[in-house]
Amino acid sequence: MKYVSTRKKAVPLSASEAILQGLAPDGGLYVPETFTHIGLASINEVSSVAELAFEILNPWFEQDVMQPMLGEICMEAFNFPLGLHWHDQQQAVLELFHGPTAAFKDFGARFLASIMERLLERQGRQLTILVATSGDTGSAVASAFHNRKNVRVKVLYPRGRVSKRQELQLTCWDNNIESYAVNGTFDDCQKMVKAAFMDNNICTEHHLSSANSINLGRLLPQMVYAWYAALEMTVRTGQEPVMYIPSGNVGNSCGSYWAAASGAPIDEIRLAVNANRTIVDYLEKGIYRKRPSVDTLANAMDVGDPSNIERLFDLFPNFDDFKQAVGAMSVSDEEIQATIQRIWQEQQYVICPHTATGERLRQAWPTDKPSVVYATAHPAKFDTIVEPIIGHAIEVPPQLEQLFGTPATVRSVGTDYHEIF
Repeated sequence: MKYVSTRKKAVPLSASEAILQGLAPDGGLYVPETFTHIGLASINEVSSVAELAFEILNPWFEQDVMQPMLGEICMEAFNFPLGLHWHDQQQAVLELFHGPTAAFKDFGARFLASIMERLLERQGRQLTILVATSGDTGSAVASAFHNRKNVRVKVLYPRGRVSKRQELQLTCWDNNIESYAVNGTFDDCQKMVKAAFMDNNICTEHHLSSANSINLGRLLPQMVYAWYAALEMTVRTGQEPVMYIPSGNVGNSCGSYWAAASGAPIDEIRLAVNANRTIVDYLEKGIYRKRPSVDTLANAMDVGDPSNIERLFDLFPNFDDFKQAVGAMSVSDEEIQATIQRIWQEQQYVICPHTATGERLRQAWPTDKPSVVYATAHPAKFDTIVEPIIGHAIEVPPQLEQLFGTPATVRSVGTDYHEIF
């Protein structure tokens, strides 16, 4: 299996080479040359998430140096629960927040850290990882890479634009993890990372790689839970489900589209965005325009120029194909608040603001098929938003409680990427 750049001007690489490279030399993102179809018969007998991950990911590492270690990597990375919460017989929530930082990013970050450490040790190399975060990515990457050998991590986040608890998670690390509060937006953080990658001197001196969902190693494992939910729903209901996915940088959504392209029993994928309407406007007008990000209650989705849209454009290269495959709706802050309250009153179930965009989309764009909303983060990370709405305190999961007691270390910087080196 080889991977090529979305911009088609880079040499094809193996999975491991693409993961270490991060961003392609031509500025594009790595995508598979072809999609291998995974037969359902091969995954009927799996008994754990780690086993499912191995069966799903193995074809993507065909003839790769890491293929013999893939089972061990999956066992190490996917050692926390994954499950569906059922509202009723047709509607479920995929709880992706049971990992060490209580967000779906743990799936990709832990897999990436596990495989990178092995690759670097094998090659006798060191890397500096740059990661821009709008809230949850940075803490997941920091947690996954903390004290890993041969890796330094620089986490950039927009100062004052993440929740207090998210910021605690971003700044509670030491040793090989450095945190930077950027005086700007998440888009500014992304631009700094991309600019650093395009600076040949810095790339060479610091051996840069990425851990955002632009990195293939972050995206591939995000297919696993799409497969998991689709299989569980199909077995229980006898029908392929519709997936409602809160979307910011579109990595979560792209992982699900790749899962569907490789054979996962998914009927349809629908994207919920917040007031950052870039994808919705493209679907309505047929012209893609980057735009400045807008602050919302669902801050991890505050992205005006989603990086992974380039992968979706590669998968659906003309507008008609894109519009047929991709459906999206914008959800306002008022709708987010009302949806958190509605789900609590109807189900006695607490959701975070990001999950609320998915639940609002399911309500506004219903289906007669079974459906899944991706619950992307634990609501305790957004206590100042959620608790006033539901009228009581949210129990903090043990993994967050442990992190919150650690001293913070952070450096404030502007939007010039040279400041972080």
